[in-house]
Amino acid sequence: MAPSTADQDGAYSEGRLYARPHPPTAAPSIAPGLHTLVFPNGRESLFYAPPQPDPGGAPLLLLLHGAGRRDGGSEATALAHVMRRGAFLLAPRAYGTSWDLLRGGFGPDLAFIDLLLSWTMQHYAIAPGALAIGGFSDGASYALSVGLANGDLFDDIIAFSPGFSRPLRIMGRPHVFIAHGATDPVLPLRCGQDIARHLTATGYTVEFQRFEGAHLVPPRIALGALARVGGGA
Repeated sequence: MAPSTADQDGAYSEGRLYARPHPPTAAPSIAPGLHTLVFPNGRESLFYAPPQPDPGGAPLLLLLHGAGRRDGGSEATALAHVMRRGAFLLAPRAYGTSWDLLRGGFGPDLAFIDLLLSWTMQHYAIAPGALAIGGFSDGASYALSVGLANGDLFDDIIAFSPGFSRPLRIMGRPHVFIAHGATDPVLPLRCGQDIARHLTATGYTVEFQRFEGAHLVPPRIALGALARVGGGA
């Protein structure tokens, strides 16, 4: 159970999420399809619900943008993928230009992500063992940091052009996919390589793909990574 508003100060400082899949307790409140959710506090998230989700539990992808809400092309590819696979997509917007961890520590952005996950799981059947977290650039760094700390929730972490991985604790053993451009002028190739090397050495199953390109997400690379979300390539 997520902390109450009054208890949220510091509740997310260690990077842990509280939402967990469970049988829905309320009927869906919006139509299937793509929506921009706007909450009373002004926070926003892109949300996609499939027309006929598996009543036994559908996959869910949480996708995080880079600084300045740039996604390198990952958002459109991810949306096309979940639409084909009958999966859910959450793509929240950070409070500032980037995620809270890059501004000093976990806090309001992680609390918002937890709220989104809890809201989705309240209204829809999400399959345990079929949740993935991914992102581009700063969002990839955040996805790695959150995903490794919540490997008991996420089975897959997908990081496109990450700069670092900074989990404050380790839980579970999610599969990790990292892709990085050979000529990336923003976050050099060695950033992704170093992360992959470290995680492999500490026992994680890591797939690393180097591609000829800059700071972006080639659709071919993204589709290959996303093939694990929703089952099949």
